[in-house]
Amino acid sequence: MFGKKKSKLGSKKAMLVLGLSCSLLFTACSANKEPEASGGNDGASKERVTLKVEVFDRGNSPAGSTITDNYLTNFIQENFGDPNNIDLEYVPVPRSEEVEKLNVLMASGSNVPDIVFTYDPNTFNRYAKQGGLTDVGPLLDEYAPNLKAFLGEDVLGYGKFEGTQFAVPAKRSYVGKYASFIRQDWLDKLGMPVPQTTEELYETLKAFKEKDPGETGGQVIPLGMTIASAQYEPLIWSFIKPVSEEERHTLVQQLGSNDYPTLLPGFKDALQFMNKLYNEGLMSKDFGLDKDKKKLGEDVATGKVGFYSEDDINPFYEKGTLDTLQQNVPGAQLASVDVYTNEEGKHAKPMYAPNGMYIMIPKSSERAVEAIKYLEWMATSDNLFKLQNGIEGENYTMVEDIPVAVENPTEEALNRMYNGGDMIIVSNGKQLGSLEKNLKARAMQMPKKFQEQVEAAQKIANSDVIAPVLMDRPIEAQTKYGTTLLDKFNEMIVKTTMSKPDQFDSVYESMLKDYMASGGQAILDERTAVYKEMQAQ
Repeated sequence: MFGKKKSKLGSKKAMLVLGLSCSLLFTACSANKEPEASGGNDGASKERVTLKVEVFDRGNSPAGSTITDNYLTNFIQENFGDPNNIDLEYVPVPRSEEVEKLNVLMASGSNVPDIVFTYDPNTFNRYAKQGGLTDVGPLLDEYAPNLKAFLGEDVLGYGKFEGTQFAVPAKRSYVGKYASFIRQDWLDKLGMPVPQTTEELYETLKAFKEKDPGETGGQVIPLGMTIASAQYEPLIWSFIKPVSEEERHTLVQQLGSNDYPTLLPGFKDALQFMNKLYNEGLMSKDFGLDKDKKKLGEDVATGKVGFYSEDDINPFYEKGTLDTLQQNVPGAQLASVDVYTNEEGKHAKPMYAPNGMYIMIPKSSERAVEAIKYLEWMATSDNLFKLQNGIEGENYTMVEDIPVAVENPTEEALNRMYNGGDMIIVSNGKQLGSLEKNLKARAMQMPKKFQEQVEAAQKIANSDVIAPVLMDRPIEAQTKYGTTLLDKFNEMIVKTTMSKPDQFDSVYESMLKDYMASGGQAILDERTAVYKEMQAQ
């Protein structure tokens, strides 16, 4: 739905300004040191060296293990460190204090690990802006062909700041967010097909209200809605019209970690459709109060809701929403569907950014080459598979070419992989070589009775997705006004939806004016200026 031309990728989403003052943060660690290549022709270091690597400490190490001495640390030392004449030293950072502790480490200079990381894009952007990070672009070109191929240019783009590769982004194993779900047993009772478009959905919702196939005694909720993004985003984005590359970059407003279509053509139409549904009694009455989705979950589980959108596999967990629904309403069936349709006939919906954490090498590090080789090794041959899955027969068995966790593993096998997600930093989620396999593996961890619906939901979540917009540098106005504007965005949805139809236009115009005056215009102006800079490069 957006223009296909790719922009120059750079830095991303700014969030809350954190931590230490800019003037002090890099006094010790921003010395202009060039990375020292210590590898010989055979790729190993000539002298034994130490590579320091940050590791999250969640305080969950089993007996006999520590976060710095466990199965995976030993596996990496034996298979990467020893052959390359490198001693791995892991530096624990409490997960709950990630950014604060990292700021202290970065400011310490000589004590900072050679590999650090964060999930917070604002932290990455600050370090890059202040000159505290190594440009890893040339190192990736020279030492990491497998890593570059594994990540791909789209993912690598998230590690750039003003065109320079200052981070190696981890790769997500899947990017889909949302699917929609409908009471298949209600459709069957009414003799109606699954709706395929927004218009057909509207007719279906009216039938649910008028005929109450669930026999709720007048409590039927044709469309379950909340003020959480999983419920309203699939609806709203399906109304957004095709735009140019320039409009995509300038008109989107990024508040927190999500892009919001407040200024995109079609946004008002989406709100007007929600207003129509609400005033005709087809939507959750008190949706504006349901920020945590608790009321929606209760309404679905008690058999009152006919259709709703949600994070793709959320309904299908063991003892989750569908399990409870089927206990409460014998014979209830929830089908995964893709209904909301834009003017191009696509089921447009947002996706996650393809990156996870930002992996960085401080400017002060003298082991930048070894650090890149460490990441390269992790993405080479079957190393990633072994690190993520453990030992066959003890941690997993192969089913349809998919590693499936062993049921009731031994304590030794269970302890072996307790920290896998934190050690295998180049990947967020298991990587099996293709999106299809990644999703298959994810589905096979869910209750077998729901696997067909899970697979359908995942396919929906990854279809017709809208990628986040990347700018070449952080948008400072988004950091400054983001929290306030997100509240106003949600307020705009609630008040325009609940207004009387003849008052919709005036309510919408009034709230948009307030939104723009509260920082929306500042974001628009800055994004427009940055886009012009990007085009001038």
